[in-house]
Amino acid sequence: MSNLEIFALVVCGLILLTQSIFLFTDARKNGFNQWMWGILGLIQAPVPIIFYMIVKKIRKKEEDELYDYRDY
Repeated sequence: MSNLEIFALVVCGLILLTQSIFLFTDARKNGFNQWMWGILGLIQAPVPIIFYMIVKKIRKKEEDELYDYRDY
């Protein structure tokens, strides 16, 4: 392996690890299954984080609508 290939593997590993840690901690704060999101973050980048943000936004919208109906 050349130095460039080793550098690329290290950078990819750091990106995946950082993404996984972010997904794990944010999912725990927002009541999602943190282990599932953390493992998904280790598999591929950036698809899991994009999908997580979409799911998070949809869930927040549904919760906001639910709370709006409870005010009446």
